[in-house]
Amino acid sequence: MSSPQALSDSDRRCVAAWAADCAEHVVELFEAEAPADGRPRDAIERTRAYSRGELEAAGEIRRRFVAGRAASAVSSPAAVAAARAAAQASGVAHMGAHALGAAAYAAKAAGLAASDEAAARRREVSWQLAHMTAPVRAALRRLPPVGEDSAGPLGGGLLASGVLAAVIRELQAAVRQPDVR
Repeated sequence: MSSPQALSDSDRRCVAAWAADCAEHVVELFEAEAPADGRPRDAIERTRAYSRGELEAAGEIRRRFVAGRAASAVSSPAAVAAARAAAQASGVAHMGAHALGAAAYAAKAAGLAASDEAAARRREVSWQLAHMTAPVRAALRRLPPVGEDSAGPLGGGLLASGVLAAVIRELQAAVRQPDVR
């Protein structure tokens, strides 16, 4: 049986666009340090193409680690987190839960780049929530709470601890609220 973190192909395509938006919102933090390295930007564009149905999941699953390797090309924690946001976005073709990873790393990157880390993280999460469509909210509601299902990125790994887990918990609490639009 597949993990509930996978989501259906249509749900993955839906949340992929939002994950790409989250990663793109902070990618300049990576590009400021490594302007010639296009791996994170390419991952974001490929994630958007996947969301539009222009790329198949199988090919994107094979490529999902390319942007993550870009994190080793930079040294500032904010740039590393921005690269990881793009990598998580590219992983959505594999498992929909990576969309929350993209958002969490983007919020972490924004926080690390600011003098008031907590306030910057809160602003980034607010931006992410404001850019979430009703279908994205509905798809993200289908994911198990972070830390409760070990069969995927929301399990016991990096996304289930520290700042990343705190951001994901905040996002998951918000999407479980009734839509008020």
